[in-house]
Amino acid sequence: MQHQPRTVALTMPYGAVDRGTAHRVLRNTYALLSMTLLFSAAVAGAAVAFSLPAPGLILTLVVYFGLLFGIHKLQNRGAAVGLVFALTGFMGWTLGPLLTRTLALPSGGQAVMLALGATGAVFLALSAYATTTKRDLSWMGGFLFAGMIVALLAGLAAVFFQIPALALTVSAVVALLSAGLIMYETQQIVNGGETNYVLATVSLFVSIFNLFTSLLSLFGFASSDD
Repeated sequence: MQHQPRTVALTMPYGAVDRGTAHRVLRNTYALLSMTLLFSAAVAGAAVAFSLPAPGLILTLVVYFGLLFGIHKLQNRGAAVGLVFALTGFMGWTLGPLLTRTLALPSGGQAVMLALGATGAVFLALSAYATTTKRDLSWMGGFLFAGMIVALLAGLAAVFFQIPALALTVSAVVALLSAGLIMYETQQIVNGGETNYVLATVSLFVSIFNLFTSLLSLFGFASSDD
């Protein structure tokens, strides 16, 4: 009887990581993230310089989620990069009025610098941890995203019902959740869970933006009490 040759599957085992691909995605993500952060900061600076008004809650939500939908829809096309700059630039515009209000406080400039420095330090520290730790942080994903949804709803309630104490609590919670998301999202890239650098850039940018705005609100409140 003639035996048929046995075929061997050459697929990678579950959980295995193509280090070359992961490194390339991480490098491209950080490159695009750097450019979008600079672009967003420039737009925010222009919004402060020209005293541009806030776009309003409804317009902000419509544009934000509309651009997010477009980015996910076109994630594998070059047009997605343009939408990323549109999104980050728009978020820079929304940041402008918050910076203007903070800078008008007695120690507003110091509050802005503290928030900026703390955001940079937290991002660098957590990114370094996420890229070197052997601990699996994937369990954090569901908890963090659910927490962000609850925080968003609580933040909307604080705006509609004008509850400053709730707004401050939401800012503190969002800062903690954003820090956790930076770790989670970075490890997803390192472990091959996210292979699209456009989506990875948007995720990290939003987390950094939320972290900065939350810290700015907290430091701004502390400055107003001086």
